[in-house]
Amino acid sequence: MTLKYILQNIRPEQVLGSLDLEINRIDFDSRTVQPGSVFVAVRGTQTDGHQFIDNAIKNGAHAVVAEELPGDRPEGIVFIEVRDSAVALGRMADSFFGRPSQQLQLVGVTGTNGKTTTVTLMHELLQEMGYKAGLLSTIQNRIGEKRLAATHTTPDALSINQLLADMVKAGCSYAFMEVSSHAIDQRRIAGLHFTGAVFTNISHDHLDYHRTFKAYIEAKKKLFDQLPASAFALTNIDDKRGEVMVQNTQARVKRYSLRQMADFKAKIVENSLTGLHLEIDDTEVFTRLIGEFNAYNLLAAYATGILLGQDPMEILTALSKIKAAEGRFDYIVDQQRRVTGIVDYAHTPDALEKVLSTIHRVKAGEGRIITIIGCGGDRDKAKRPKMAEVACNYSDQVILTSDNPRTEDPDAIIRDMESGVPPFAVQRVLSLTRREQAIRAACRMARHGDVVLVAGKGHEKYQEINGVRHPFDDKEILKAELS
Repeated sequence: MTLKYILQNIRPEQVLGSLDLEINRIDFDSRTVQPGSVFVAVRGTQTDGHQFIDNAIKNGAHAVVAEELPGDRPEGIVFIEVRDSAVALGRMADSFFGRPSQQLQLVGVTGTNGKTTTVTLMHELLQEMGYKAGLLSTIQNRIGEKRLAATHTTPDALSINQLLADMVKAGCSYAFMEVSSHAIDQRRIAGLHFTGAVFTNISHDHLDYHRTFKAYIEAKKKLFDQLPASAFALTNIDDKRGEVMVQNTQARVKRYSLRQMADFKAKIVENSLTGLHLEIDDTEVFTRLIGEFNAYNLLAAYATGILLGQDPMEILTALSKIKAAEGRFDYIVDQQRRVTGIVDYAHTPDALEKVLSTIHRVKAGEGRIITIIGCGGDRDKAKRPKMAEVACNYSDQVILTSDNPRTEDPDAIIRDMESGVPPFAVQRVLSLTRREQAIRAACRMARHGDVVLVAGKGHEKYQEINGVRHPFDDKEILKAELS
């Protein structure tokens, strides 16, 4: 298609050359550029695409979109100056792939915790009700029942639009996507048309990137600020920042809650290791998910279904059949010893506290809680002592271990965590650097009725050490010990 068509939703600062140029692909990585590409120079957190304009041209780029045009501009190359390259990339991708987000009912879910479970529930809900739906999540991307690997919580703008276009081609009517604060801040969702957006909650996370909690909140809020008047904004008002998220939105605001009056209301009738018995909008339903946090996720999925025009009873019937997302309160029971093993992705202090609080409420008898927890390297260091403190406050035994150390020394990460261990808990905290050893030790010290929680990695099938991803699966190790 022509460059003019691709740029139809962009107001360039200046154009040097003809926009009637034929373009066959868009690239923002100079290494993937091919003859006929338009290269978009985006400023990233690690590198600046403007430094690679020459490489892109050498690899065959016919056009360059940038915030600053180079002084040396070869003949025959079209140069377009824009105010924000990241926004331009999103809008160009939208046009190039045929505006797929406008051909789907696209719902974005943002918040610190619950995003993956909530979007997975929404996807499973619509599929169970007979519709074909797409999913973009931390665990996986899906087009109907087809599963595709996921590399980021929210992919780059080109990948998002390619996936959405594939969903349209496959006959999907709906798409549900996790929207991370990084993706919002980096304008990866620019150009997307959302039918609605959902806010789950917000707590301490990603301060290595956003630096301040205020900046983190503001990044999340931008999703709602950018919604059109035709969209809905669904917010959890039991979170004290639930109203803040929607205070400037043009969208129709709807609220959900377990604790106060709201458009969508739920009450926990019973919470056990077999599931949740809920009353949602005066109708009782039993689901296989466990814990108060999942009551919020289920209520958000139910409310979204209603806002998408579905029948309430059909929604509740479908939700009663759905299982939790992989690695989210995923449990195994050793029938012989009556030891329960739980794998959960909880990697923030708030998420860990919610999971451990739930275990306290649903476990039977006098069984102990043994928690294995680590923290990722090259990430928010401020939460490390807090993670250890939460684990100690809610557990009878804690094993501090490695998570994904990345380029950091795992022992140094554990020392950061140890600084948060309260004096009363020192005698019941063990530090074992090797994660596999930590899981095995916890399972072998477990007695009848105990619960072993392996937190932090959830669905991940690897452990990242010095840039290499080694095969590693918490659940498989847990299974081997508890079978």
